[in-house]
Amino acid sequence: MITIVLASVTTVLLLLIGTPLAWWLAKRRTALSAAIEAVVALPLILPPTVLGFYLLLLFAPDTAVGRAWEALTGSQLAFSFSALVIGSVVYSLPFVVQPLQNAFQRVPAALLDASASLGATPADQFRSIVLPLSRRSFVTAASLGFAHTVGEFGVVLMIGGNIPGETQVISIALYDYVESLQFDQAHRMAGGLVVFSMLLLFYIYRSNGAAAWRVSR
Repeated sequence: MITIVLASVTTVLLLLIGTPLAWWLAKRRTALSAAIEAVVALPLILPPTVLGFYLLLLFAPDTAVGRAWEALTGSQLAFSFSALVIGSVVYSLPFVVQPLQNAFQRVPAALLDASASLGATPADQFRSIVLPLSRRSFVTAASLGFAHTVGEFGVVLMIGGNIPGETQVISIALYDYVESLQFDQAHRMAGGLVVFSMLLLFYIYRSNGAAAWRVSR
């Protein structure tokens, strides 16, 4: 249950953060945008434990971030569900930003120029042109962000620990089963994750393939 809640909250935040960021990156080709693009993509190649380690240092009670969080909420940030959410957003961000950025870059500039000449504001253009043309990419981005969060291990273990009922997500529970030689439970949990992943990927590829086929007709 913790895993589903974590993945759901993270996916919503990823879409809220990733959509304007992807739009900005799609429309800017500067040294600054390239640097931000590299930072966003860093979790794709950086070992999760490295990212988790530095986030843990950032969330520690004796840091400015840790003290500010404790002053606002009355609880520490490290080894909390909130830390899992923040770490998950950082770790899964490229899986949402990159599909959306690619979709936004494919939107014909002529359509936007034509709508602007008719008096459409940037918000109107985004709502009436960009969003409909990018609908499939939003589904892909949300699905990948959700699935990637479900499968996290290194980051969530470093910043959330393994507290049953609070921060123990499914990937850590699976590790516990294997470590305690409870292979039957591990098989069921691992098999469920394999089935979930395959069904999700099948849905994504099937949807994108069907959309491409309709466009080509």
